[in-house]
Amino acid sequence: MVLSPAAVRASFPEARGYVAACTSGIPSLATRDAVRADLDILPDPIRYAAVAERCRAAFARLVGVDPGAVALGAQTSAMVSLIAAALPDGAVVVCPDGEFSSLVLPFVHAGRGITVRTVPLTALAESLRDGDALVAFSIVQSATGAVADADAIVAAARDHGVRTLCDATQAVGWMPVAAASFDALVCHAYKWLCAPRGVAFLALDEDFAASIAPRQAGWYAGSDPWASCYGPDAALAASARRFDVSPAWQAFVGAEPALALFADADADALRDEVTGLAAALRERLDLPAPERATPIVTWPDVDGDDVDRLRAAGIVASRRAGNARVALHIFNDLRDVDDIARVLGR
Repeated sequence: MVLSPAAVRASFPEARGYVAACTSGIPSLATRDAVRADLDILPDPIRYAAVAERCRAAFARLVGVDPGAVALGAQTSAMVSLIAAALPDGAVVVCPDGEFSSLVLPFVHAGRGITVRTVPLTALAESLRDGDALVAFSIVQSATGAVADADAIVAAARDHGVRTLCDATQAVGWMPVAAASFDALVCHAYKWLCAPRGVAFLALDEDFAASIAPRQAGWYAGSDPWASCYGPDAALAASARRFDVSPAWQAFVGAEPALALFADADADALRDEVTGLAAALRERLDLPAPERATPIVTWPDVDGDDVDRLRAAGIVASRRAGNARVALHIFNDLRDVDDIARVLGR
């Protein structure tokens, strides 16, 4: 069953005034119920493992890959660090200017002569060169909401023999994303997927995965985790599960209904719904339309006055890199657009 935007919206509590999904999503009614119910059940690692596997499968369905290509984690930076550790000495990594630090710092501090070259997002594809090892970019930029031309970046990377790493944290949950387009894709699910914090995923191309060492392997990375609890002789999983870290149980309990909800949603209709709300807000605020539609609306607010006014009126927005930042997700509607415009005198 494919869920309409209206059906997805009905899965959330009243959220008027919360326009900060790019900071953190809000839990759906089912996520709230699942977390509360779990508190009344005795802990059972077997049950939690089954929950984690259903989360893996739902995320794989969201991004169009086999579950065996998906590893479970808790933070994107830890997963990016695996990739940084796998790069050859002296490798060059190319990133957009102002990229979110969790995607950049693992390479900056990797040592071994690895360097990071930054360029404007709009010039990322044309800036790739023969000899670059990796291009790492968020498909939707955290600070501005700008949507990268992923097709052009991937095509240029292939032309130059450059691996691709996409951070889809600000994308999956409102726009269709195909993980198979990239060598690696990371995503933390607590923003647009509205899961509890501590649920993250790494989707890997099989050839790229073969070049990465499972440096954070623990018992849950074993081919049979229950036979991998002790000693040095455990056989790791042949799939991307060998990059798993032991899942945070309660977080995955809350994530399961959230991931299933968005995996069942009509992704194209959801994108049109939320970007339409953002377009309506830009029109009210007399802001230019972006090159590619995005539900994140930003404008200069160096002193934070606009965000302060919004928060004083009970509207939860955020400020990043000198901009006011508003994110309109499926739990928002035109009332939020009207409220923001009214508070800002537009």
